Amino acid sequence: MTQEFPTLTNDLLLRAARGEQTERAPVWVMRQAGRYLPEFRKTRETHEFFEICRSPTLATEITMQPIRRYAGLLDAAIIFSDILVVPQAMGMEVIMNPGPHFTDPLNTPADIEKLPREVDVEKELGYVFEALTLTRKTLAGQVPLIGFSGAPWTLMMYMIEGGGSQTRQKSKTWLFKYPEASKQLLERITDICVQYLIGQVNAGAQLLQVFDSNAGDLSPYDFSMFSLPYLKRIADEVREGLKVRQLPVVPLTLFAKGASPSLAASAGYDTIGLDWTLDPRDVAKVTDGVIDGRTITLQGNLDPVVLYGGREAIEREVKRMCSAFHDARGGACKAWIANLGHGITPGVDPEDMKFFLECVHKYSALPSS
Repeated sequence: MTQEFPTLTNDLLLRAARGEQTERAPVWVMRQAGRYLPEFRKTRETHEFFEICRSPTLATEITMQPIRRYAGLLDAAIIFSDILVVPQAMGMEVIMNPGPHFTDPLNTPADIEKLPREVDVEKELGYVFEALTLTRKTLAGQVPLIGFSGAPWTLMMYMIEGGGSQTRQKSKTWLFKYPEASKQLLERITDICVQYLIGQVNAGAQLLQVFDSNAGDLSPYDFSMFSLPYLKRIADEVREGLKVRQLPVVPLTLFAKGASPSLAASAGYDTIGLDWTLDPRDVAKVTDGVIDGRTITLQGNLDPVVLYGGREAIEREVKRMCSAFHDARGGACKAWIANLGHGITPGVDPEDMKFFLECVHKYSALPSS
């Protein structure tokens, strides 16, 4: 049953995600609720990372921090959580110290049997749903609320590597040495992601993003074998599940960092995220019309390090980014969500983040005809 929430007063993000022309680009930032904010660091002094994720009250507070600080400048909130809550729901222990560490990662396909056959997503991840509902009500319609999940390949990588890895040697070895077992594991992760994302919409999420942060570690062939089919399943089954449950069929975004944009576009999401190594003019040429002849919205893509370059550099680079996205759409501000090309990093001055947002507002808006 659909819950009652305050009326949304800023739907710029949702209109852009549907491919519409907008008066300016909506803007939000990956990891906008994070360590660069002093108020976040203050909360972390007394609360462990996953403790915050599991507390609806704390997760709501963290999610709201950038919305309060940058009132009128951000066009979306993204729920404070982590992609690794899915492996936790599958019975794996993950601690943050300071990066993610799995105490007992998967070493061989036999280890898959240690994972439960069935996962009660409502029971294991209900705290995320509660946080979404509380945050949606707390937002009071100011901006839309984004929910998210990690992609199956990226989650599998962490589950096997046991944390971050430069080479992904263990997880990629699985793909070549145990391809069928890898696919079985990916299917099980996908099953949970689908249920999890549907549950997020039921709880109040108004747009969903899937993070395939390690997509670029795969060759185009391997991406098409070990990531793309599961990304497609998520897009198809989430939409169908929402229809069956009579829930809003919200826009879906895929951020497959480093993957071929044309391959990413073929997964069937409304929006694809771009990192800073891609030119939106080139991407639009290979993504428009890939699915049902429609324009796929693009999200991104300023290099996060620009935010360390000083005001002159920020203004110059934002202006250049806006020009590129306008050119990609024939001179229009259309089907574009402004963002960084990856998450904001901890050392950024919050005032420089504010200036970035102000520049996007200024330079993404086209003069009225």
